[in-house]
Amino acid sequence: MPEISRFLGIVIRMYIREYAPPHFHAEYQEYEITVEIETGVVTGRFPRRALSAVLEWYVLHKDELMTNWEAAMNRKPLSKIEPLE
Repeated sequence: MPEISRFLGIVIRMYIREYAPPHFHAEYQEYEITVEIETGVVTGRFPRRALSAVLEWYVLHKDELMTNWEAAMNRKPLSKIEPLE
């Protein structure tokens, strides 16, 4: 699964040719969540601070995430997205 960003110990990934709805995966230590790009709905468990960081990053990069999703569905290379600073 290609890594598209990394910050604060959090790794953001997106699978190629995955199922709808458009989403990305975030991993932090032993935790993992899935975030729907269009709605921001989170599935899974994450520590509160790490979740806040992922959601802040998501809001800043929602358009880039959707562009990557479209590329993934067409088996095209994914672009790296700037980390949260």
